[in-house]
Amino acid sequence: MLRRVRGDSAVLEFVKRRVRGNHQDDAGDIAPQEPEAPRPLIGLALGGGSARGFAHIGVLRTLLANGITPDVITGTSIGAVVGGVYAAGRLDRFEDWARSLTRRRIFGYLDFNLAGSGLIGGARLADSLIGEVADIRIEDLPLRFAAIATEIGTGHEIWLTHGRLAEALGASYALPGIFPPALIGSRWLMDGALVNPVPVSAARALGARVVIAVNLNSDNFGRGTVIQNHGASGDEAMLEPEPKSAKRSDRSERLMRRQLLGTPGRPALSTVMVEAFNVMQDRITRARLAGDPPDVLIGPRTGNTGFFDFHRADETIQLGVEATEKALDAIRESVGALA
Repeated sequence: MLRRVRGDSAVLEFVKRRVRGNHQDDAGDIAPQEPEAPRPLIGLALGGGSARGFAHIGVLRTLLANGITPDVITGTSIGAVVGGVYAAGRLDRFEDWARSLTRRRIFGYLDFNLAGSGLIGGARLADSLIGEVADIRIEDLPLRFAAIATEIGTGHEIWLTHGRLAEALGASYALPGIFPPALIGSRWLMDGALVNPVPVSAARALGARVVIAVNLNSDNFGRGTVIQNHGASGDEAMLEPEPKSAKRSDRSERLMRRQLLGTPGRPALSTVMVEAFNVMQDRITRARLAGDPPDVLIGPRTGNTGFFDFHRADETIQLGVEATEKALDAIRESVGALA
C-alpha cells in the first residue's frame, strides 16, 4: 500500500510539472524521478536456549513495530521454533500459549518415556508447541527459512530448508537425552545447538546482507572461569543411603523420582544433562560468533531465567523487547550503510 501511495504522488508531481512546462513552453523543466534505493535483505539468526527462547518473541515484536522486517530467518532449537511460527503467521497464537503456561501445565506436557531414546517422549509438547504448523511446508513460507539440526553419527550440521515445517522444528530442538531424535530424509537428527547455536552463517548463505543475531546465553557471567584450587573440605555431609526396610517397588519409585526431579542435595539427571549441554553450547557460540560475527548482536539479559522456566514467559518476552530497543540504532545504521 505504501508503494502505491508513493507512486500516485509521483504521477501527480509529474502532471503538475508538465502543466507548468506547457505554460512556460519549457519541456526541459521536467526532471526524472529518482527510484528509491532497495534496502538490503535482512537476516535474523535466532539462537537456542530452551525457555529463554521466549525472548525471541519480544525481539520480533520490537523489530516489526519499528519497521524492520526480516527477509531471512534461521534458527536453532527454540530459535527455530519461534522463527518458524512467525514465518508461518502463527506468532500471535504461539505467544498466547506461551503466556498461559504455568508450572502445572508444563508438567502435564512431560510424557516421560524411560524405554525410548529420550527421557521425554515429546508428543504432548509437540502438539502444543508446533501443532499449529503441522500442515505447512518450509518452501511455502513467505520468506527464506532454515532450521538447524545435527546428524547423529556424523556430527554434520544440517540446514532444514524444505519439507514439513513441524518436523524440522522438532528435529532442531531434540535435546540429546531429553527428547528423542527425529528421522528426516533417512538422517537421524538432534538439537542444532551442538554445532551452530546462533546460525549467522546460515542466514548469510541464504542471501542476507545484514544479519541480526540473538544470543540467549550472552548473559551467563563466569562461564569461562577456571577454579585453580578445589577439593573436599573434609566436613561435607554424606548422602543418606536408601533405607533397607523400604519395599523394593517403593525404593525403585523413589530412585526414579530423585533421578528425574533431583533432591535438595543432588541435581536431577535432566538438570545435569541440560547444564552440560549449556556449557558446551556457550563455548561453541563464542567460537562461531568470533569466526562469523553478525552485523548486530542482541543479547537479552536472560541469565536469571532457567532452561525450564517456561512459566516465566511474560518477563522473558519483555527481556527481548528491552534488548532489541537498545539495538535499534545499530540496526538502522547497518541497514542504511548498505542501502
